[in-house]
Amino acid sequence: MAPNSLFAILLRSPWWISLGIALAFGLVSRAALPETYWTMGAMGGFPFLILAAMALRRQMRAPSPKRVDAILARVATLSWREFADALEKALTTDGAKVTRLEGAADFAVVRGSKTQLVAAKRWKAARLGEDALEALQAAVRQRDASEAMVISLGELSANAQRYAKAHHIEVVQGAALAQLLRNAGL
Repeated sequence: MAPNSLFAILLRSPWWISLGIALAFGLVSRAALPETYWTMGAMGGFPFLILAAMALRRQMRAPSPKRVDAILARVATLSWREFADALEKALTTDGAKVTRLEGAADFAVVRGSKTQLVAAKRWKAARLGEDALEALQAAVRQRDASEAMVISLGELSANAQRYAKAHHIEVVQGAALAQLLRNAGL
């Protein structure tokens, strides 16, 4: 799904917005269409009802802002070994097969037929540059992986952000990192 499509935006938005759109479809259909056809018009809101349910499920599973802050504060104090263990536990709990690697990628994460390489060793860096992402992308090509992910508590430089977007490298920071580590015992 394209990141800026209507459905992607609604999945990231509060669930009640999608529900409101679905209800608006029903109300407008009831008011504007003849009695025999209004139910067909109201069914146009059904995808938004499904989106509302999906967004609600995601938002119910997401950690609270206070929990996000607590997880990120704890992560900032961990050594590489502790962080790697927590990350491996979190990825395994989510149903992936995880293998530790050496080099630009620290983990190979296999879900079904897809392999994702994860670079996490520089997670404490205040600013992550394009060089780390280039090395990760080279490892993706070398290992014939399908996806790449970089994990960072700091920010990415402007060039690194552009590079990540151009090469479809998933960047996990802040609340997304806390969501990933929510079941890692931190």
